[in-house]
Amino acid sequence: MPQFSNKRRIRHSAGQMFDLVADAEKYPLFVPLCKTLNIKKRAPRPDGTEEVIADMTVAYKMVHETFTTRVTLDRPNLKILVEYLHGPFSHLENRWSFEPRGENACDVGFYIGYEFKSRVLAMLMGAMFDAAFQRFAAAFEKRADELYGKTAVAP
Repeated sequence: MPQFSNKRRIRHSAGQMFDLVADAEKYPLFVPLCKTLNIKKRAPRPDGTEEVIADMTVAYKMVHETFTTRVTLDRPNLKILVEYLHGPFSHLENRWSFEPRGENACDVGFYIGYEFKSRVLAMLMGAMFDAAFQRFAAAFEKRADELYGKTAVAP
């Protein structure tokens, strides 16, 4: 099963980065391969987390695939968990963590593991997915700089 993970020091607060990742409706503006993202449900939970059900369409050339996920936004612990519900994958799991490193910096952790149901789709999209995940961190950091301004130097 293909997997990708990285941890990156970002020159923005953990809260700012959590908010940026949690604002999934804006993904089509800056996330590689994300064509559309529609929120179907958004509901607070008694434990202080929030549940979001979303449809995301990824596109590359003539291939367009839509999948549904359940996203748990855990602001008190600065974590986001994405669980696969329906679509072209046999497995999809995505996790984010945001560790404060001072007032204006944090370490952003990103993990994704996925497997397509179809071998043909895996062949068409696999290498392109891997390349896109390599660009994810930079895309989120660039978006943070646009929204929050550039901070001097990450510690």
